[in-house]
Amino acid sequence: MLLDDPDRRAIVAADPARVLESLAPVLLDEWQHLPRLWDDVRRRVDGGAEPGSYLLTGSASPDRGGGRHSGAGRIVSVRMRPLSLAERGLAVPSVSLEVLASGGRSAVGGECDVDLERYVDEILASGLPGIRPHAGRARQALLDGYLDRIVERDFPQAGHDLRNPAALRRWLTAYAGATGTQAAYETIRDAASSGQGNPPARTTVQPYMDVLERLWILDPVPAWMPTRSRLTRLTQPPTHHLADPALAARLLGVGAGQLLDGRSGAMSMPRDGTLLGALFESLVAQSIRVYAQAAGARVGHLRTKGGAREVDLLVIRDDDRVVAIEVKLSQTVDDHDVRHLRWLADQLGDGLLDALVVTTGHEAYRRPDGIAVVPAALLGT
Repeated sequence: MLLDDPDRRAIVAADPARVLESLAPVLLDEWQHLPRLWDDVRRRVDGGAEPGSYLLTGSASPDRGGGRHSGAGRIVSVRMRPLSLAERGLAVPSVSLEVLASGGRSAVGGECDVDLERYVDEILASGLPGIRPHAGRARQALLDGYLDRIVERDFPQAGHDLRNPAALRRWLTAYAGATGTQAAYETIRDAASSGQGNPPARTTVQPYMDVLERLWILDPVPAWMPTRSRLTRLTQPPTHHLADPALAARLLGVGAGQLLDGRSGAMSMPRDGTLLGALFESLVAQSIRVYAQAAGARVGHLRTKGGAREVDLLVIRDDDRVVAIEVKLSQTVDDHDVRHLRWLADQLGDGLLDALVVTTGHEAYRRPDGIAVVPAALLGT
């Protein structure tokens, strides 16, 4: 049942039992338009409904106001992200993240012919299934329409009165420019207001972040705060990412030519490396979060105060042991590229399950120091 259709929504609101008593499984798409369905489903689960009887899907997470039950023990929430590189079919993955996270330093191998230009194409193509089949101006129009819908329709429907849509669009563009960084929100706010007078107050900007995360548009990677190691002096800001790097590229107005030429587009933040490197990291991070979720793990990043040591991504098991991952926009890896991974190995001991560098190269292998080098297209679940 598609509940973004007002007529169908009115029918379900008038008689929800009629839909919920349909032959299982029952799919309730965009259920957040009728939040009472959450409690209706929960009560039916309590009444003995079989697992998998109801699937609630939606493009937003509504406020939990009105006394709605959390669904704990009845409803399992799963974050659905855009298609990973493995799902896009660039190559047959030969390295399993789940195997790496099991420890043991398994053998690593495989080859692919995916080159830098193909990864740029994937950054711009989007992992959203409805957008991927299109190219050129049609794709740009679809991405623009997606962003316009967020600003003009989804944001207000999420319960926030948006007085200045243009200000939100500028903030989103500034956030896109901060992709792959831990830029302070004040820095993003100031970039968004450049040339527009005084920057907006934090009370104005905070709802942007809150609502956009509920709309699944922002997907920052949180900092890892370990519980079983003696690591100290770690920073807590997240690494900024949008849910799909294609959205970031479109907001910044960059295409393949600009990215390959090293141009940064509108509102790019100070960073180490190029915008293309940041968007490639975002593409890899999106995929790794899909693989980690399938393996029952979560993803974070590590950075010490002052930035002397940092690791792009950590796949974290429930026991707080990790797989450490660096992302490099390069076909080759040298000792300098793995210095932070080797430092982390010294700090964690057996708390480090494995370490790898994800690259744009063509062959997966292990270095003599045991660190794996894996082309992004060859990594999978």
